[in-house]
Amino acid sequence: MSNTEDGVSAFVSRTWRGLGPGPPPTAGSVRQVSPAPIITMVVEIPRGSRNKYELDHATGEIYLDRMLFTATRYPTDYGFVPDTIAEDGDPLDALALVSEPTFPGCHIRIRPVGLFLMEDQGLPDHKLLGVPIGEPVWAEVERLEDVPHHLLREIEHFFAVYKELEAKKTAVLGWRDLEEALDVLARSQRAHADQSGA
Repeated sequence: MSNTEDGVSAFVSRTWRGLGPGPPPTAGSVRQVSPAPIITMVVEIPRGSRNKYELDHATGEIYLDRMLFTATRYPTDYGFVPDTIAEDGDPLDALALVSEPTFPGCHIRIRPVGLFLMEDQGLPDHKLLGVPIGEPVWAEVERLEDVPHHLLREIEHFFAVYKELEAKKTAVLGWRDLEEALDVLARSQRAHADQSGA
């Protein structure tokens, strides 16, 4: 392996570890209207994709896990919040309401607005919903009720059916408000801190 390849591997392997909120948005780029914290998520699957990518947390490398068996596409950018452990033992899942898809491994500064509750194979698999910082379209969205209702229905429908042809069972449990989203985020951050001894 060349030095250049070594450097790329090292960069990729550290892209998701120990992330803070990232650099602040440029002056005048967005009007902050919400008390919710700005957090960083790491994208695994871009909006509009049928490919399911997964990041190997041991190496930092991104793998193509599979293409979705159903003729559905991810309605948002999908990934996780670093330095968290959710109820399923994985980092807390996150959905970003981007106007244009990003790419696997991209870091997005988001502001949480709500929480999507679901089960995957009988286990909790909740997802934080956030809006990207720096996109004026979403700048005034503070809470779940500010998100277009039909878009929430699209997201809910996607997760209800996306594994049907794989004979895997999911259950959609509905949406929860910002306060519950922040509570789940805080608990997942504490779980990670407890596990890491921080």
